[in-house]
Amino acid sequence: MKRMILRDRILRSLALRRGEVILRDYFCDWGSASQVTRTLQSLLASGALVRLGYGVYAKARPSALSGRPVPRQPLEVLASETFKRLDIPAVPGTSLQSYFNGSTTQIPMQAVFNTGDSRFNRCLTVGARSVRYERNQRARA
Repeated sequence: MKRMILRDRILRSLALRRGEVILRDYFCDWGSASQVTRTLQSLLASGALVRLGYGVYAKARPSALSGRPVPRQPLEVLASETFKRLDIPAVPGTSLQSYFNGSTTQIPMQAVFNTGDSRFNRCLTVGARSVRYERNQRARA
């Protein structure tokens, strides 16, 4: 039986995964760190993946306008899935919650998430858009 090369194994894994977010840690047992990095870089160059942040990738498709690879889902969906995969308790920010509650009609333009007391500060970006974080503010004694 012929062994699959790492690129083929990762492509097959991408096709079988339900979610849109891929973490680099998923593939650390399949090869050395440098080999996994080279393979992910080649998938970025071919347009199968886009990079969201450090060790976080998303499945991609070609853009209808430019032909360049873009994520298949919006940044807000990718960010919430990333938080679930990393076990970070995050909820939409106060501006988005007030829009959902109907207390305002202004649609928030930035992806803002409340990470509570977590010190999570990873930069997640797609193109020029990035995720901002709110934290629970405590009164100081």
